[in-house]
Amino acid sequence: MYTSLIVLYTDHLRECADFYLSLGLPLQLEQHGNGPEHYAAELGGTVFEVYPASDRRPPTGSLRLGFRVPAHAVVGRLPTGRHLLTDPDGRMVELEITKETNINE
Repeated sequence: MYTSLIVLYTDHLRECADFYLSLGLPLQLEQHGNGPEHYAAELGGTVFEVYPASDRRPPTGSLRLGFRVPAHAVVGRLPTGRHLLTDPDGRMVELEITKETNINE
């Protein structure tokens, strides 16, 4: 068993997309039919999406996420190792930056 989908709902769509892009997530802007524009990335076998919040789907509350990314994918000057960051909605994000280039296993 593994996680196949993670969806975050936010009032700060662009800011959250920029934050997760800076961590090395390969987010792409998408829209399905008449649905809302959102961002999505395939991370191994997991799809990670960031959607705009709405009356039907309020912002995702307290949540802690963790990602392992290769150093070359991270925007900025964070060194290898573990870092605890906060996204624009206040969610905790643990980032493990590694020198490895193939971390999909």
